[in-house]
Amino acid sequence: MTSFSDLAKDDRTARMMLTMPAEPDDAVTGRLLSRLGGVETLGLLESEGTVPGLDRVDAQVWRDRLSTASRPDELAERLRRVDWDGIGVLVPGDRYWPAAVNDLGDRAPFALWTRGADSFMARPLSDLVTITGARAATSYGEHVAIDFATEFARDERVVVAGGAHGIEGAAHRAALGAGGDTIAVLAGGVDRPYPAGHQELLDRIADVGLLVSETAPGTAPTRHRFLARGRLLAALSSTTVVVEAGARSGALRTAQRAHELGRHVGAVPGPVTSAASVGPHELIGNGRARIVTDAGQITNMLHMQEDLPDNPQRSPLRTPFTRDQAPRTTRRDGPSL
Repeated sequence: MTSFSDLAKDDRTARMMLTMPAEPDDAVTGRLLSRLGGVETLGLLESEGTVPGLDRVDAQVWRDRLSTASRPDELAERLRRVDWDGIGVLVPGDRYWPAAVNDLGDRAPFALWTRGADSFMARPLSDLVTITGARAATSYGEHVAIDFATEFARDERVVVAGGAHGIEGAAHRAALGAGGDTIAVLAGGVDRPYPAGHQELLDRIADVGLLVSETAPGTAPTRHRFLARGRLLAALSSTTVVVEAGARSGALRTAQRAHELGRHVGAVPGPVTSAASVGPHELIGNGRARIVTDAGQITNMLHMQEDLPDNPQRSPLRTPFTRDQAPRTTRRDGPSL
């Protein structure tokens, strides 16, 4: 009978397989990965031994949760079905692994699946700016998102967003329209662009920018995966800008996570009569975000940050990858199973 240890003989393959049964933002699996590595963590699913840091009951709950989600032969079959032409995987230690996500600690992604220019993930942190906000955006909100994304693109920043309708879609389109670079962080597999209405937009981003997800190809988005995706939007960038958000929204959670990570957070004020202004006004009022009314406020701050001596976010040459120069995801043969 095939076992996990038979299938995953190296850390890369083990991490890829763990993205299938384990949900994003799984701190237990993340903690085991950081202590033991991928192969040993995967092997614990079928052993009856102790699990470091867990008592017997919690260890069994963890095993049941992951092992019942996918059997070894099912995981192997899913990997075999991956279309490796254009889809790549990044794991810690890879050249283009984004070191910024390590700030998430035990909640860092196990691996990142990609379509597009993997090299964008290794740009200096100050090169990346996240724009997020309401799906049901107003014309005012979309106008602001377009202005900000256009300015960031002209300043050779990478616009990061979640590919959703409303603010995020407007930001992606504006960055592309300005000839800039953009990354879409997805809640499902990179081979299943979502929402369906953004199929053309997301395919375009895969062609000239980057699609990235911590869930394996073929995975459908869920509410939990959308919420978990927010921490990646926060971690990948030096700055998160919220343009319109309701009182309880994913955009607010992303801003909160960015604040906790010590990233800059900006919020765009709006009409006090608009429900879409509640989120940004709350962030400004509780001090988690600075008020921003012009993209230049963000770019000027980033330029000053880059000019500081010994700044780890500094890009010494400020020479960005162009679309022609950026190494793209090339055909991969996948793991040997």
